[in-house]
Amino acid sequence: MRCVIARFPFELTKGGVLESMKGIKPEPVTGESVIIGRRHYPVKQVGQVITRQDRRDFSAAEVLRAMAVLGFTCRAVPKAAPLDVLSPMQRASAMLGTPVTV
Repeated sequence: MRCVIARFPFELTKGGVLESMKGIKPEPVTGESVIIGRRHYPVKQVGQVITRQDRRDFSAAEVLRAMAVLGFTCRAVPKAAPLDVLSPMQRASAMLGTPVTV
């Protein structure tokens, strides 16, 4: 598949990406990620390995788009769970000094 990443054209195949990422240890995932094989890789790490460019030269969206078209599973940034959202009854009980059970 022909795709453009950081204004440069690349011919990428699923097998080629799998071969490029073979033996590469995944960095900790803090943002978007791509599942290649059974490993979760940060998008920027995948882009750096397959394009041999600096991570600042391309966006995560460019790599995500290419990986999704090739058939890899892409994950977005997980949303944070809300902290102790109290119901109106629990909030009123807390204001009155009654112990709150969540």
